[in-house]
Amino acid sequence: MSLSNSPQAMLEKLISFNTVSSQSNLELISFVEDYLAGLGVASVRVPDSTGNKAALHAMIGPAVDGGIVLSAHTDVVPVEGQTWSRDPFSAWVRDGRLHGRGAADMKGFAATVLAKVPHFLAADLKLPIHIALSYDEEIGCFGAPPLIEDMLAKGPRPGMVVVGEPSDMKVVTGHKGIAVLKTRIEGHPVHSSQLHRGVSAISAAARLIGWLDARTADNRKNADPDCPFVPPYTTLHCGTIQGGQAHNITAGHCEFLTDIRLLPGDNAETWIGAYRSFIETEVLPGMRTISESCGIEVEELANVPGLREEDDGLAERTVRQLTGDNSRTVVVFASEAGIFQNHGLSTVICGPGSIDQAHQADEYIELKQLDKCAAFLDGLAETCRKETPS
Repeated sequence: MSLSNSPQAMLEKLISFNTVSSQSNLELISFVEDYLAGLGVASVRVPDSTGNKAALHAMIGPAVDGGIVLSAHTDVVPVEGQTWSRDPFSAWVRDGRLHGRGAADMKGFAATVLAKVPHFLAADLKLPIHIALSYDEEIGCFGAPPLIEDMLAKGPRPGMVVVGEPSDMKVVTGHKGIAVLKTRIEGHPVHSSQLHRGVSAISAAARLIGWLDARTADNRKNADPDCPFVPPYTTLHCGTIQGGQAHNITAGHCEFLTDIRLLPGDNAETWIGAYRSFIETEVLPGMRTISESCGIEVEELANVPGLREEDDGLAERTVRQLTGDNSRTVVVFASEAGIFQNHGLSTVICGPGSIDQAHQADEYIELKQLDKCAAFLDGLAETCRKETPS
């Protein structure tokens, strides 16, 4: 398949695929497979359970341990409710910026990596460069674990990972994790004039949300002043809530969504366990003294680990040498980087574009950021040509 090897042309092509998380990404994956095959590079597709989505990994260079993974997610966030100047899935350039959904988050990195494949092939690599493209990152990082497990099972084992989330090509060594919970409450509806006979699911929800807010307040009070994250503590937050039938009926049902933004190393299971314990010991017993039909169900929708700062990590050391960035940079959004790290791989984030443009109408990436990323990838290729990582 012929295509200009410029990152800009490749990015325009990738944007043309509507890979909003609710949609299939298979057209994009098929395009990448064909593109790589046309260059003589074999790839491996890792489908999801429905067969409507897939991850993909490929390797350029010798089949030896110690190479570098270049990782990106293929899905993007929705455009509904946003006012775009043009079709968000037909890229356009204006004032040195390339616009389109996913331009910054994070098809810009994927495009630059793919555009550089001919360069990688010509570089006489002593260590391999792996390409890893996932799905469903935006809704819970569901595509990364099976992708990583398949890569590691098939081998060879890489030495480090660069996740190309938009960081203005700065080296990001830490990010927060996220756990997402859905809490469903069944109360006992009665006429509100006889409140003592009923159980309001909304009132129970209020107690639970109050508990979440209190834990955040405790964490704020006990925060480490040297923590680099903003805010420098784990937060527990109710984002949406629905419930009740009428003003004069005690609510028979209520449900709400919670996200827990965790400091790296903080354990989501610990917080979820404490939450469940509060429900079982402090809230449910009182509800069931009025009606045994009352209940509270907590469903875990996502659980993504944070990225921990590594002590002399190979990924950080290598990427800092190539970028010249020696600042300490951490971010509060979650990513697939923590998942790679939890599989024992040294990992950092470094990619083109700004997170400030992600998820916005008329999302864009500066073309000069693509140039910086291309130069960085040239440096990585040279590093693998010299067999430096281990």
